[in-house]
This record gives sequence, structure tokens and C-alpha cells, in this order.
Amino acid sequence: MANLPKLRPWLCLLATMAAVSAPWPPADALGMNWGTQATHLLPPKIVAQLLRDNGIKKVKLFDADQETLSALAGTGIEVMVAIPNVMLDTMTDYDTAKEWVRRNVSRYNFDGGVTIKYVAVGNEPFLAAYNGTFDKVTFPALQNIQNALNEAGLGDTIKATVPLNADVYMSPKDNPVPSAGRWRADITDLMTQMVQFLSNNSAPFTVNIYPFISLFLNDDFPVNFAFFDGDATPLVDPGNGVSYTNVFDANFDTLVAALKSVGHGDMPIVVGEVGWPTDGDKHATSAYAQRFYNGLLKRLAANAGTPARPNQYIEMYLFGLLDEDIKSVAPGNFERHWGILRYDGQPKYPMDLSGQGQNTMLVPARGVEYLPRTWCVVNTNAGSDAMEKLADNINYACTFADCTALGYGSTCGGMDSNGNASYAFNAFFQVQNQKDEACGFQGLAVPTQTDPSTTTCNFTIQIATTSAAHRRPLGVAVFVLAQLVLLLLLLLLH
Repeated sequence: MANLPKLRPWLCLLATMAAVSAPWPPADALGMNWGTQATHLLPPKIVAQLLRDNGIKKVKLFDADQETLSALAGTGIEVMVAIPNVMLDTMTDYDTAKEWVRRNVSRYNFDGGVTIKYVAVGNEPFLAAYNGTFDKVTFPALQNIQNALNEAGLGDTIKATVPLNADVYMSPKDNPVPSAGRWRADITDLMTQMVQFLSNNSAPFTVNIYPFISLFLNDDFPVNFAFFDGDATPLVDPGNGVSYTNVFDANFDTLVAALKSVGHGDMPIVVGEVGWPTDGDKHATSAYAQRFYNGLLKRLAANAGTPARPNQYIEMYLFGLLDEDIKSVAPGNFERHWGILRYDGQPKYPMDLSGQGQNTMLVPARGVEYLPRTWCVVNTNAGSDAMEKLADNINYACTFADCTALGYGSTCGGMDSNGNASYAFNAFFQVQNQKDEACGFQGLAVPTQTDPSTTTCNFTIQIATTSAAHRRPLGVAVFVLAQLVLLLLLLLLH
């Protein structure tokens, strides 16, 4: 102890170095959406470890898959399980709802089990594009699930909620400001009843907010208004004098006004989805995604809130964790590129989940097994007769594989016809687990061990079947059925 004064400077230096090198934990409010609409899924155990490695303590699912929940058991990660829209009708029967809660919630409620916090009843069921398909079944399903949770003795800690698209509320055309927010006219009564029920059960309102979509849908939308770095020209709400510098705050506060209009202006709000894609559109880039998340995460870490709810904690789930190569592209090609990580769990760009602005990469997935380093590319020695069939074969390949990166403004959009063909052929080849017959295309394709990727366009090697999908995710039945006729079509192409 006599030398302690001499050691103090060194101890202080070591402590400082440790503080600098130790990573900050993610913001407490931060969660992640874990989607599974992919041809080759990472095993749930690898994904669960990936979440833990990155300090992510909340995850939102789109089903209640047993293997996924088993992988999350004992991790302490808070989970939002989900009932898909196609099951809402069956949940209008109370006994069915009770059985669903028993099988998918109660069974995991034990020490070392799954920390289920929410049950998502549907996913954006009131989306205007659905034309009322789920309007009559969602609220009864919500009531039955929450009542079943209550009856099971779980209702105090597990809440049922309905993740809704931001199109359920809006401001009038003659007064398009956040403070004038109201429910969409066709569902006003329904929303009023549902909000009251949520309030009675101390459950949150869950909303999905996508600034990217505002930019995607309107070429005249001010780009800077989609981000959080203060470069946008402020828009003033004359109803309360508040200045808005980003569309997220304006959207969120429109919801606050809508809740206030029915007497629930203080209801907790969970942002179920928010994110930025990295491909499939001119605005879907890694640079924009990094800019968006840098601003969002800094605000989240500081509990900045919004003008209507300043300095408040807002629980928020990023969308999404991984790219999904068979998501529907009806809204746009970007739908398959929302992941902050690639399909294989590898980081796309620097991202600091702590919101401290550090130039750090996420921890990648560990233990991922890949198919051999073999690609399928266009056969430049094919005869002219075969080349006349090139377009048809590209279309065929892209029918069964993801070619969204080839679109205008996308990462692979600038290649010539041979490059497009090679990308399409390889995408198909990988989806088919590199089967020999999947790299034929009437003599137009050949396998190669030379990586055809360019500086901007990545030709993937898929995850090996030994570590790929443990199941086919809900919503990809078309893909599964397509495989049933695939061999016949391959024979025709040969």
C-alpha cells in the first residue's frame, strides 16, 4: 500500500482507457424486429446469440414459432409475440384465443423461460389497402387475447396490442398540421373503442412510422425532412406554434393529437416499426440508412421525445434485423432490404446502437455456414440462337429468386445485359442450393469459382441448408408451391 500514490496516475490512465474502449450499451428503449420471410433463414439460436452479442434486449416477432421462442428462452430478452392477420378470424372465438395463449404464452412463463411482454394482435390490419378485410375481426380478437391473458393471471405483465400503420390517423386536408390529428374517417368509431379498451387494460398503442415511405411516395418531399440532423427547413404548426424539423416528429405528434381527441392524450405509444432500407430504390441506400439511424439513435438514447411529448422515453423497434428475400415487393423493391444486417447476419455499415455516435460496426452473426464459393454466371460462349432466349431466362430466374437489386437506382442497376443475366442466374442458383441443374438456362449459364461481384453489386453465396431455414415462414406459401413445379420447368429449359 506504500506505493499506492505512485500507482494512482497509472490506475487513472487504465480506467480512462477502459472507459474509452468499452462499448456503450444500446438505449434501453431500443428493440428489433425479427422477420423470417426468407428462403434461407439463419437458425434461431444463432439469431438469439446475435441479439445478445449486440446488447439488444427487446425483440418483436411476427408469429409465435416454437423454435424461435425456445431459442429466446433464458436470454432475458423481452419479446413481442404475434398473431398473424390470417389468424385473426379464429381468435374471435374465446376458447380458441384461450388455447392460443396457453400454447404460445403461458407455456413459456417460468424461471428461465421466455420474457414475453406483449402479444401483437395482427400486423397493420386496418391498412387502407386491405379495404376493410380485417376491420370486423381485429377488435374482438384483441379483446379475447387480453381477456385470456387476464384469466391466465398474466394480464398485469403481458399486454395485447395491435401494431397499426400510420394511415389510421391523419390531419384534415384543410388543416394539415400535427395538432389537428384525427382518426381516419372510415374507422373512427372502431379506433375510439379500441383505444378505450387498450386504456382499460393499461396497454400501449403501437404504431409503425416510416419516414422513408414519405420520401418514396413523393418526389417533391424535402429530403432533409426525412432525417434528424436539423438540416430541414422548419415547418410551423399554427395550431400551437411548434416548429417541426423532421417528419417522424410530425407523424408521431399527429397520433398524439388523435389520441387526445378521444380523451387519451397520455396513452403510452410504442413505435413497432421504424427503419430505412438499403437497396431497391434511389433513396434506399446504406448512406441514407446510416444517416437516418445515427439521428434516430442519438434521440432515443437521450430520451428526447417529440414536441408533443418532450423528454420522454419512447419504446421503439427498428425494422428490421435481417434482409428478407421473399417479402412481398408490392409496396416497392426496397421491401427486401430493410435489414440493418444482411441476410446472413453480417453488418452493412457502421452503426452505434448506444446513440453515442461512435463509428462502430455491429457484432456479426457467429457460426454461419455457407454453400461452397461457387457462382452461376452467363455463358459468353453461348451461340446466337441461345442468346435470343436470354431475356426469357432472366425473367424465369427472377420469378423464383430476388432480383430487386437490379432495379433503377439500386446497387446492381448499372450493369449490362450480361451482368444482369449473371446476377439473375446466380440468385436462382443460390436459392436452389447450388444444384447442378439450377445453372443451365438452356446453355446460357455456367458455374464459376471466380467472384463476379463488383464494387457496388454483391453476388451472394447463400447460407448452407445445414444452418438455413428450420421452417418455411408464414406468408411464403407461393414460394413453396412454386418449388413443386420447378423440376418440370427445369426439364423444359434443358
